[in-house]
Amino acid sequence: MSNHPPLAGTIRKLLPSETSAFRDHLLRLDKDSRRMRFAHSVSDTFIEDYALRMNDMGSIVYAYAEDTEVRAAAELRKLGDRWGNEAEAAFSVEHAFQDHGLGTELMGRVIRSARNRGIHRLYMSCLAENAKMQAIARKHEADLKFEYGEVIGEILPETPNYFSILAEAVDDRVGYMMAVFDLQKRLVKAAA
Repeated sequence: MSNHPPLAGTIRKLLPSETSAFRDHLLRLDKDSRRMRFAHSVSDTFIEDYALRMNDMGSIVYAYAEDTEVRAAAELRKLGDRWGNEAEAAFSVEHAFQDHGLGTELMGRVIRSARNRGIHRLYMSCLAENAKMQAIARKHEADLKFEYGEVIGEILPETPNYFSILAEAVDDRVGYMMAVFDLQKRLVKAAA
């Protein structure tokens, strides 16, 4: 059981205009969390470039936001120019927000989005030492293969149906309203 206080934020899909919130989250990751997320050490410049390309890559990013700050994120990335049969998932959780089930919840949202886009194979890779990510993958019935110091997880999403599509649409509507509230909070903070 976690000794952390309960979380008070929300999980929603980031809008294309929120790349700076995604970037700021990645920049706040401690050295070890960055290495676990990207499978090697990365610089601030790398992260800034990576976040700016979020929209160009066509990524769908779900985030846990608390008090207008993104504290955890999960990314669904296409493996090519358009959505096909395969995609990749990755996620990151700031150290103070780990062990709350955020990774599991975010991964569930990514899998549902993959399912609704007709993805048949969802891949995730992590360092062999990243036991937390492997545990999350196992919770979502991933087939894990150990290869040369890393682990490749493969998830086979179900076929989309009315309920999975409706659930994502409802989440998107609520998420949009939350994004508007977050924007309003940021504007009030900036004016103060």
